Amino acid sequence: MESFLQIDGLSKSFGDRVIFDGLSLNINQGEKVGLIARNGQGKSTLLDVIAGKADYRSGTITFRRDIRTAYLVQTPVFPKGANVLTACCPESDEDKLLRARQLLTKLGVPDFDKPIDQLSGGQAKRVALAQALMQEPDFLILDEPTNHLDVEVTEWLEDYLTASRLTLFMVTHDRYLLDRVCNRIIEIDDFRAYSYQGNYSYYLEKRQERLDAESSQRESDLNLYRRELDWMRRMPCARGGKARYRKESFHQLEERLQHRRDEQSVALDVKASYIGKKIFDIEHLSKAFDDKIILKDFSYIFTRYEKLGIIGENGVGKSTFLKLLLGIEQPDSGVIERGTTLKIGYYSQEGLKFPEDAKVIDVVTAIADHIVLDDGRRMSAGQFLQKFLFTPKTQYSYVSKLSGGERRRLYLCTILMQSPNFLILDEPTNDLDIMTLQVLEEYIAQFKGCVIVVSHDRYFMDKIAEHLLVFEGDGKVTNFPSSYSDYMEYKVLKEDEEKAAAAAAKAKPLPDGGQSQRQRQSSPGAKLTFKEKREMEQIEQELQQLEEEKALLEQELNSGTLPYDQLQQKSARIGQIIERTDTITMRWLELSEK
Repeated sequence: MESFLQIDGLSKSFGDRVIFDGLSLNINQGEKVGLIARNGQGKSTLLDVIAGKADYRSGTITFRRDIRTAYLVQTPVFPKGANVLTACCPESDEDKLLRARQLLTKLGVPDFDKPIDQLSGGQAKRVALAQALMQEPDFLILDEPTNHLDVEVTEWLEDYLTASRLTLFMVTHDRYLLDRVCNRIIEIDDFRAYSYQGNYSYYLEKRQERLDAESSQRESDLNLYRRELDWMRRMPCARGGKARYRKESFHQLEERLQHRRDEQSVALDVKASYIGKKIFDIEHLSKAFDDKIILKDFSYIFTRYEKLGIIGENGVGKSTFLKLLLGIEQPDSGVIERGTTLKIGYYSQEGLKFPEDAKVIDVVTAIADHIVLDDGRRMSAGQFLQKFLFTPKTQYSYVSKLSGGERRRLYLCTILMQSPNFLILDEPTNDLDIMTLQVLEEYIAQFKGCVIVVSHDRYFMDKIAEHLLVFEGDGKVTNFPSSYSDYMEYKVLKEDEEKAAAAAAKAKPLPDGGQSQRQRQSSPGAKLTFKEKREMEQIEQELQQLEEEKALLEQELNSGTLPYDQLQQKSARIGQIIERTDTITMRWLELSEK
């Protein structure tokens, strides 16, 4: 297999801060490689260096001669005055412009003449993605390609990358994308690159094996260190060469142990503030901006300890709904009654600005010196920061030296340090690394309070949300009482049902004397046996009954008043109805073709 990219001994630093040192890795033709590292360990910097957008201190970067490369940066910048189409494709070649229009439409940016400076961050990212794909590269570099993309576009990108023969090097927090697209994972940890020949699931398994082996080696090193330390204390100053060799070995062992790994040694069973029975009671809520309807006569009663996910395409009003709960936005009509015991922690997309000259530890201790765990023990601010992957050295660094991802992680810590009992997280996965997401998932799993999450991250939603509010646009909100993956399966079944119904309707010719195709085929002279005619009539009756039952169940599910067990039962029944409808519709079509 031919090498497309070879990196040897690469080193990069900003002032006295080392980003990577002596880094070496190789990417071969046809490999789809995912890069994983904690925030602040230089993922985006490495991509910039590889793409020639940033310099480096030492080492070599060698691409195979004559290959085309394209690079999607995390925050794209376009020429002033460009519109969507010219930003995507500056050339006037009509064939290329045709392809640009197709890609932009697929990515959900169909307004080709819109000025690029009027786009949202998410729309600009889609245009930049289309621009990168337009170059038809042999080697594609992607930095967080799914940030601000909705689920449908993310799944389209997933299918595109899977089917493509291009070579890929990608940084992303989207673990389903890593699992389904990548055939190799590279993890950078403590300035070293570890390579795993497999997808994300394989990486998790083999990484744990590596950590277990390191832990075992550490125990052996600690036992040796205790013996050697005792020898060092008893050793006379004047000794020969053998003793000097043993002293040097001791210092090497001591240095190795200083690079110890702190792998989730303390459970994050943080004590939340007391939360009463009344959370939010929403009655007949409506909200619109001009002719854009966000909510229409929406009612819902939150219950204690529920973990709710909110999904929907960009622009349907998910963030607006959160702002209505928080009182940042006001409804056009309806009532939101808020419980008196609520202590809300709100993680917004906009984030929080910190003083650049403040130290990380001071930002957190200004909120609290410690956090109380569920069993009454106390965790210091420093220990809590370390739990969220801030090393003691980084804790005493200035905010000005933090990467964008590290700032988002610090923002998260400032929210959780306040011991809220109701967490509202608006797109928390953007700009957070996978390791931080795993810590956050562990925190929420043990959190004794309510959680609302808005996210396009499919893996994160599956881990966190126990049921969903689906914003479908035009004010319609559906309450789905199960996980994100279950909803996607239900959505596919529903789409199949609609296709079958459309096919059945298409099979009917224009009305003739008030008789439908079904009625004429049931009439004398049709090529159906008496038994088959009777079967068609029974199918038609059953389809009508199933449709009525399904409509009633959906109305009950959307009411927001059912207890959780009934939500599960009625959701399961809808799945059965859809499956039965598909089966008998196909049978009706078979009979109708006779």
